[in-house]
Amino acid sequence: MLEVGQPAPPFSLQSDTEETVSLDDLKGRPVVVYFYPRDDTPGCTRQACSIRDSWAEFGRIGANVIGVSPQSPESHRRFKEKYGLPFPLLADTEHTMAEDYGVWVEKKNYGKTSMGIERSTFVIDADGNLAAIKRRVKPDEHTAWALVEIEKLTAGATS
Repeated sequence: MLEVGQPAPPFSLQSDTEETVSLDDLKGRPVVVYFYPRDDTPGCTRQACSIRDSWAEFGRIGANVIGVSPQSPESHRRFKEKYGLPFPLLADTEHTMAEDYGVWVEKKNYGKTSMGIERSTFVIDADGNLAAIKRRVKPDEHTAWALVEIEKLTAGATS
């Protein structure tokens, strides 16, 4: 189980633009990595659009934001274009990153058991260490929580 203070698991995945994005590329600025189950579903859309609607705040505090789910880069591209999302969506089609972050879990729905993404958010500091972890995130509360955690990080960096 991942814990605050330890190095974030490294990743290198294809984005919605089919470019490779890795944690090493993002060092030097805080990063919000959020895992969501599926493109263009009600909860995932609310979650992504809340980040979009607060994009200026993330920019003001200098944070990168990355969404991760198992869909393809093409699916991510359509989702991103449909809702005007200003941040990259990474295609974890083999759920390797989800497994590394402990969010590929057994889920039960209507009596059926399957594996899937546990909606979770990780804040990574500029050095690549886990600064905050929130599991079983509610789509409507995710952005406010992430902004508070990033503010704590940046306030600590300037004091």
